[in-house]
Amino acid sequence: MDAGFLRSNEWRREWIASLTRAVNEGIVENEEWVSGKVGFSLHGVPLEFEVTVPATPVKPQRMLPVFQQLANTFAVGAEEVVASEGQPVSCRAGCGACCRQPVPITETEVYHIAELVEGFDEPRRSEVKRRFKAAADHFNSTGWYDRFADHVRRSSNLSLEEGFPEGVRLVREYFAAGVACPFLENESCSIHPDRPVSCREYLVTSPAENCSDLSPTNIARVEFPLKPSKALQKLGSMGDFDEIGFPVLSRALELAERFPEHFDLKPGPEWLKDFFDEALKDEKPTAERSESASDHA
Repeated sequence: MDAGFLRSNEWRREWIASLTRAVNEGIVENEEWVSGKVGFSLHGVPLEFEVTVPATPVKPQRMLPVFQQLANTFAVGAEEVVASEGQPVSCRAGCGACCRQPVPITETEVYHIAELVEGFDEPRRSEVKRRFKAAADHFNSTGWYDRFADHVRRSSNLSLEEGFPEGVRLVREYFAAGVACPFLENESCSIHPDRPVSCREYLVTSPAENCSDLSPTNIARVEFPLKPSKALQKLGSMGDFDEIGFPVLSRALELAERFPEHFDLKPGPEWLKDFFDEALKDEKPTAERSESASDHA
């Protein structure tokens, strides 16, 4: 994939303008929803989807389907780009090696996952809860969660070159424990439509068998021009998870119980604006962002 293109602002401006028009000029189908069509081109690949957001104030969990769709759209476009360059994505159902990594999730997804599990029928609900507890107990007992949190805190003051080796070591340590995601069944994701956004962004073109031995040198990940998961880390943050760095999927139920949810309520278009302010803040000059925000306020 053309890294220069992916880092450029040209496609981003086209896409954010399209999305802003869709929301601000969308059709109010009823008192509760605003809809519009979003279209843009990713490296010559046309991408289009319908975005529908709540018009009334909601908590960020209600917005997850929108952000999941964004991640899916980028994944489709990125997959088509690398395939056109002779490097097809090798990820397939039944290849669950990556489901033994410390999957990063967002605060919003912590509570979404807890609600999802509570909605399971028995005996599945109890079995999945048992898996979550076993995983959390293991990594709490080994001190991995605490060491990971300490690494995240220290990394904020380190360069990428300084912090990367320790991050890799911690990820490999977690992976070596062989503790599968509580939702992994028959080496496939049992909640695929509801899987975390970071899972949607994890695509590789290297041979699938390489994923059984995590190493930056033998796994070729597909580049994404923008990662919704990065913006979602900040979206609606209550600050409760600051002490742990950021949550990983295996402790979602533990954290949901430990920190009762108290998200703000905002209309869907406001959540979208917050999302893109966060997603693009490192890409657009401050003055340009301010002008853009005032244009669409």
